[in-house]
Amino acid sequence: MQSPKPPYHIYGTKVRRTSIEATDFLRRNDRMAALLPAATRMASLQKEVRLILPPMYANCEALAIQDGVLTLAVPSSAVAAKLKQQAPKLQAALQKKGWQVDSVRIKIQVGRALPAEPEGLKPSSLELPPTAVQAFEELGDALPESPQNAQLIAAIRRLAERRKNK
Repeated sequence: MQSPKPPYHIYGTKVRRTSIEATDFLRRNDRMAALLPAATRMASLQKEVRLILPPMYANCEALAIQDGVLTLAVPSSAVAAKLKQQAPKLQAALQKKGWQVDSVRIKIQVGRALPAEPEGLKPSSLELPPTAVQAFEELGDALPESPQNAQLIAAIRRLAERRKNK
């Protein structure tokens, strides 16, 4: 009888599977296997919430559903305020899909604030037309030389010089 294939790739072998799926990991451990139904249920709930809410709430995450109370994590109080307006619609849509949701609780978790930046996007630098660069040079020359203006004049001249060299 052959032993089961390992879930990882060993260099030089024909086994090409390189990772263990989360569900495979949970199934292999008795203690963790008890978490599988709850994890599957929460993943399903999260998927439903994402389908119901508009895309601007993509950073919202379903944390728990207990005793008919759905708890959602949001990245800021501004998002929480807007989401409160969507809560009745979300609750009704989830009930229609068979979820027992009597109320929606919103929890602010600042650590979830920003999603990762899409790959390939780099911050762009400001490109100024030659007339704008010339205007900055003229402004740097036109400002009266004084201790109060010294840093401003130096900054304007640096800006114009950097943009002129681009």
